[in-house]
Amino acid sequence: MKRYTIALIMTICSTAALLAAAPQDLRFHCESDTAKINELLTKGSKSGKQSPNALVEFYANELLGTPYVAHTLEGEREWLTINIDQLDCTTFVETLYALTRTTLDGRTSWRDYARNLESVRYRDGLLGDYSSRLHYISDWIANNSHRGNIREITSEIDGARYDVKTIDYMSRHRDSYPQLADSAMFAKVKNFEIGYRMHRYPYLKKEWLDAKKAKTIKSGDIVALVTKTEGLDVSHMGIIIKSGDKLHLLHASSTDKKVTLEKDELKETLRRIRSCTAIRVIRIIE
Repeated sequence: MKRYTIALIMTICSTAALLAAAPQDLRFHCESDTAKINELLTKGSKSGKQSPNALVEFYANELLGTPYVAHTLEGEREWLTINIDQLDCTTFVETLYALTRTTLDGRTSWRDYARNLESVRYRDGLLGDYSSRLHYISDWIANNSHRGNIREITSEIDGARYDVKTIDYMSRHRDSYPQLADSAMFAKVKNFEIGYRMHRYPYLKKEWLDAKKAKTIKSGDIVALVTKTEGLDVSHMGIIIKSGDKLHLLHASSTDKKVTLEKDELKETLRRIRSCTAIRVIRIIE
């Protein structure tokens, strides 16, 4: 993973005014990232797409084939990592959000993209230490909904129900997270988990997906796959692509090792994922 030197970043003097993150807190995958982001944003602005869902679908198609790479956000400290060349399921969705929001704002600069990426990825939109990242999707949904970035529509789908679950997977599996070796960081993460003891959330069982329920779901909606894993709320994310009344999953696939559109309908795709019990559906607010 390459990172611009502080001297190089500081030459982009206007960035500091746009971001809560300091210039030295930015980390890029390669030196061409800014040009690629600007090019994508220019394409998006010229696409004629004006709604959040249409833009999400547009940018998702632009990113098809992008390699799947896990753990690109990890490091010896927390940076605002900008990497559109390597995506996992969560960074794929966050990238789509940042591209879409920047276009909706009428902007075509990577600086605005970086600001929107920081807004969706971190608690209250502010980069801090490792604990400031919204690791749990329930936390990600709640915090971004509170700030008007997104809206969960799961409860609006016919047949939706509510469940209650304690979300504490990270503290339960401390050895799997190198950053949690530090006792102070472990305490911070565990403190945020307290807010998700007996967390109530809406869901739609994967077996209940049908044409009637699909009417509420739109192409470009974000879909989160609810897992039965103890202590964990969501195990995967992607977006919905809708053709007629048929739903498909477009996502950064760890199986295919790239961003791909599943040929099978969503219900069949979910049937093969045994750990997935249900879905939650989220929509970007205009």
